[in-house]
Amino acid sequence: MDEKEQYINFDEYIRQGEPQKRERAEAWRVAIGLQAVDGLKTSEYLQETARRNIEGEITIDEARELVKQYYIKKTAHDAGDEDKEEADRVSGNISKLLLTDAFTYSVAGLAAIHRAIFEGVFKHAGRFREYDISKKEWVLQNDSVLYGRWQDLRMTIEYDLEQERQFDYTALNKDQMIEHLAKFVAGLWQIHPFREGNTRTIAIFTIKYLRSLGFSTNNDLFNIYSWYFRNALVRANYRNVQKGINAEPLFLVRFFRNLLLGETNELKNRYMLINGPEEWKMPVNEQAPNKHRTSTEQVTELLDHRSLVTQGTQEVLNLVMAVGKDQLTLKQMMERMNLKHRPNFIDNYLNPAITDGYIHLLYPDKPHHPRQKYLLTVKGLALYNDIK
Repeated sequence: MDEKEQYINFDEYIRQGEPQKRERAEAWRVAIGLQAVDGLKTSEYLQETARRNIEGEITIDEARELVKQYYIKKTAHDAGDEDKEEADRVSGNISKLLLTDAFTYSVAGLAAIHRAIFEGVFKHAGRFREYDISKKEWVLQNDSVLYGRWQDLRMTIEYDLEQERQFDYTALNKDQMIEHLAKFVAGLWQIHPFREGNTRTIAIFTIKYLRSLGFSTNNDLFNIYSWYFRNALVRANYRNVQKGINAEPLFLVRFFRNLLLGETNELKNRYMLINGPEEWKMPVNEQAPNKHRTSTEQVTELLDHRSLVTQGTQEVLNLVMAVGKDQLTLKQMMERMNLKHRPNFIDNYLNPAITDGYIHLLYPDKPHHPRQKYLLTVKGLALYNDIK
């Protein structure tokens, strides 16, 4: 039951290096892979339509409309058509969401993501559930996580989002940062605001939220390990004192370490099965990430992360360390680094640091603001704290 299968192989588009094709291929790959969360698979028609969009023959909106019309006009219906229609239409909707940077961090924004994903699929798209739920989980041997009361949904989401908004990342190293992010996402998922499609909505919210924090995530994990992601959320929220089982965030933390740090922790669903066969249990030496490393090993690991393995790595690192926890103007940054040639600083230091998600503008919507300053993103702060 471990996830190794990909429904469509988009690798050739991603390897070609054409930015627009690569971006579209990555969005479709994640969108299609996430359908496995609910045991759904897309149709051959969707795959061909996705290919046409990636090639630039049709726009994403035209692709979505073609899929919609395909099912409206379909006269012969096969077993499983209803599931395929959901998978196809939702894949198109998710792909469109991933191709835009628009993101609203609020209760209404979360509901808007659900509405955008399930538009034309669920009549209740974008609406919170109005009854309490329980779900039998394979990983819990048919037991259920305790989900939030429907009467408290909006209040609980508002509380979680506000707590996260006020959270101070400035003193965290990367281990602490990832543990906190995993806890935040697990808590938001456990509220289970929607009747259906909760995990897919939280996955897209997470991708967009991480982007807003400056992370360029390896979203392939949501394609290949979508079911693992869901089971990890389940285990992070399940507690049964009578059975001697506590909530276990380790599995979700491993997912996020792979996602954000490029690690290769083994992600196996069978490790998460409670009271599973002995041969399915996680080996003792795999129980926790190795945190007992020398400072040299830690810095080497940081420099090996895919987001830093670019030309100008040392320049980006030097700028991150120079900015630290301050908000600086362009002139102040250059003075701290004892640099005098403005075009060279912008091209070799500032622009790569912004592109890699380590630095952002205080007024991002007004790049020429008279009081413009630059500061580290959450990702930049984690790098700064690790090396500091």
